[in-house]
Amino acid sequence: MGMWAHAYVLRNCEIDANFDILVKNSLIEMYCKCGSLRMALQVFHGMSKRDVNSWNAMILGFAVHGEAERVFEHFDQMVSEERIQPNPITFVGVLSACNHRGLVEEGCKYFDIMVNKFKIEPVLQHYGCLIDLLARNGLIEEALDTVSKMPMKPDDVIWRSLLDSTCRQSGGLSLSLSEEMARRLMADEANASSEAYVLLSRVYASANRWNEVGLIRKLMSDKGLTKEPGCSSVEINGTVHEFFAGDSTHPQAKEIYQFLDVIEERLKGEGYIQDFTQAPLVNEGEDGKGNSLRLHSERLAIAFGILKSKPGIPIRVFKNLRVCGDCHNFTKLISKIFNVEIVMRDRLRFHRFKDGSCSCMDFW
Repeated sequence: MGMWAHAYVLRNCEIDANFDILVKNSLIEMYCKCGSLRMALQVFHGMSKRDVNSWNAMILGFAVHGEAERVFEHFDQMVSEERIQPNPITFVGVLSACNHRGLVEEGCKYFDIMVNKFKIEPVLQHYGCLIDLLARNGLIEEALDTVSKMPMKPDDVIWRSLLDSTCRQSGGLSLSLSEEMARRLMADEANASSEAYVLLSRVYASANRWNEVGLIRKLMSDKGLTKEPGCSSVEINGTVHEFFAGDSTHPQAKEIYQFLDVIEERLKGEGYIQDFTQAPLVNEGEDGKGNSLRLHSERLAIAFGILKSKPGIPIRVFKNLRVCGDCHNFTKLISKIFNVEIVMRDRLRFHRFKDGSCSCMDFW
């Protein structure tokens, strides 16, 4: 649909110079959000004139795809060669790129450049990027120190980021920190969501504290909160097909599940072993955890995509939740064994799977 709109504009519209910039900025943003950096770059390089929003759109696009080096290159070109002054949005893109690649030193450097060289006052988004970068790299104390020095009150996004990061750490300190982060989120009854409860129950499950898991689930039930179901979509021949975890409502569900069995057998032949730690909330043996993992929505979307897409055409999957580690490994192997490129947009970023590897370099 986006490419059709692009072609329609080129064929039918006479656009003046200023409006041309606006249209092409929108096209760059659209292609980046659809997972097509190649088309975004084609539009960007074809512009006779660019403004700060043109550069921001490209930098943000590279960032969400984890292309940190290209973000830095374009930032330097924008500032040094084009003499365009960056604005707060520019640094959201640069800091996001550092965050997606886990580049702590670079992230701190660009935060300092923003404040001291360009005299830009950090806003909540800038602090959020920096705090998430520190926390996800295990620097929880440094992240909390940044929170304490912020001139504004941290929002729920920052607390959820900290909770998510402490959930991934091991040890008693992290458990107590997770409980503290969760309490802060749960205290805001007006903006209550299931995410804090789910993350905390995941911590308890990983520690085999199933009584606490049960208490969290009961608390969620009492408050009328439910876990957001995993949902993935894939576009085939102009039609969007949507799958939920464990979905059996698709008209071709039987064919999809049969093909999933074929995929799993081929992957096992290549040494694939399920990572049962990615199903921590399933209080069952390996069979129960394995069945839970194989029902994840992105697997259904990918299987359907391989079945119905033409050879050589990338499969583009959009998922509402963060892809788990087991599905990530699963998709890497699929890209190698079936010789297919898979572009997946999860809740956080894009992943480009090709030849058995992922553009995120296994950090997401």
